[in-house]
Amino acid sequence: MMIVAQLLTSFIAAAGFGILFNAPRKSLIQCGLVGMLGWILYYLLAAKGMDPVPATVFAAMLVGALCQVCAKLFKTPIIIFIVSGIIPLVPGGSAYDAMRHFVVNDYYAGVQLATKVMLLSGAIAIGIMFSEAITQLIIKKR
Repeated sequence: MMIVAQLLTSFIAAAGFGILFNAPRKSLIQCGLVGMLGWILYYLLAAKGMDPVPATVFAAMLVGALCQVCAKLFKTPIIIFIVSGIIPLVPGGSAYDAMRHFVVNDYYAGVQLATKVMLLSGAIAIGIMFSEAITQLIIKKR
């Protein structure tokens, strides 16, 4: 039952941000699916005991690959899918907690959480970059 809740909420989050960022209506389902699949990969890897940072890298790589496929299939700019598809992976809750700890003068916990947020944010960027690089290498070999 928990996996169904994860699937549903990650789909709604990604599609909802697609609406917020004015993605075309015909792409909202694909935006939701890209975000949902990226989150589920992250969730399953984390559940198997993988550290959150590499799990985020792999999930971001999947999101990047799916975004490129969707962009080609639906003849839509890739940014439409990346922006909304990566939303479930963004560590917003941890960033909020880090700032809250700084505000209440708990600097030790704040620095720990802020470091985690920076690592996860970097993992998202690296995952998307790797996905793009691998795709460009495949295209050049063809």
